[in-house]
Amino acid sequence: MNKTRLIFFTFILLALLIIGVSFVIQQLSGNIPNPTAQPIQLRVVAALPIEPWVQDAAQKFNAEKRSLEGRTIVVNVTPMDSVTALGKWDRGEFNPVPTVWIPDSRYLVELVNATYSAKLGRDVFLTDGEYRARPLVTSLFSWGIYKSRAETLEKKFGKDNINWKTIHDAAIARGGWPELGGEKAWGYFKLIVPNPRKNAAGLLAMVAAAGEYYDKTTITTEDVTNPQFQKWLKELMGAVTDFSSLSSYTVEDLALFGYSVGDGGQLLESDLLVNMSGIQTRWADPLVIVYPKYLTWFDFPFTIWMGAETSAIEKNAALQFQKFLLSAPIQSAAAARGFRPANTEVSIAGADSLFVKWKDYGAKTFVPSTARMRAPDRDTLQTLLRWFDLNVAK
Repeated sequence: MNKTRLIFFTFILLALLIIGVSFVIQQLSGNIPNPTAQPIQLRVVAALPIEPWVQDAAQKFNAEKRSLEGRTIVVNVTPMDSVTALGKWDRGEFNPVPTVWIPDSRYLVELVNATYSAKLGRDVFLTDGEYRARPLVTSLFSWGIYKSRAETLEKKFGKDNINWKTIHDAAIARGGWPELGGEKAWGYFKLIVPNPRKNAAGLLAMVAAAGEYYDKTTITTEDVTNPQFQKWLKELMGAVTDFSSLSSYTVEDLALFGYSVGDGGQLLESDLLVNMSGIQTRWADPLVIVYPKYLTWFDFPFTIWMGAETSAIEKNAALQFQKFLLSAPIQSAAAARGFRPANTEVSIAGADSLFVKWKDYGAKTFVPSTARMRAPDRDTLQTLLRWFDLNVAK
């Protein structure tokens, strides 16, 4: 073999060696899936308002065949209202245990941690470090009320005066809407509140009502058990047409069935925004959005279960999916569904934003600083639910 051929084959061998080493490094870093390895099953339980967005993102994530340590990551999303999920965590009924829980609000995570800290002496969802709970998007509680009804209430109670106290007064008007200045055909005022046993928003609506009743941001068990407050709340909740007929998706019911569902209520801003067009298409009277004095925030935290029931590789796969959900394109898709993105690079002030589209009907890209309702403790929530079961549920 002459010198030229020797040099040629040496270069070929070196090239093959470099390719081989690169392949091994990529395999070890998880960049190339190993077709013989079992996929990493990432189980995600998502709150009802956010589940469609998470589900769509999971489909995109899975289509990209992302991997870790040579194993493809497969995300499976299960919709579940946060009240039901909270009960399952408390009773240890998840089997298998989800790798990730995305509830409506961080306070629900704190309630689960409180339960498990008493049992295990440690948190199962972290509040700091790499695996900490991180908000994905936010949405606000806001009043969604038909424009004709809102204008009538403002004439009766004063401009910019739609709140739980005036809604209560409207609810107990013996003469119905005519007594309030409205039309006879409207009947009596019908309040819209999600069923607290089907949707965490229903439970937080009662918390928000208590906050305005007492004019403070924190309520206690003593507040809930106050007979005067209970009488007031029962009168208020009595204006709901029928809790048993309401689904978990209250604003969708409003869009489909209109006035028969209710005249207005405090509902999730994102749900209102995505249903505004449907409501205008079906009903001549549009909805308007009014932001309350005491704001209730939903921050939909991405929380990773830190117990032994999930492996280290599953927890790390969860971080990959979390990063994907927080990426600008996926956050933009969330904004298109009426959520406020956690990624500050994504704006909701653009021309195609739902917040801009519906600004003439009350939607705001920026809500002025107002009081924020604080999360009540477990005893207070349980007391409210028990009161609801005994006095309102049908």
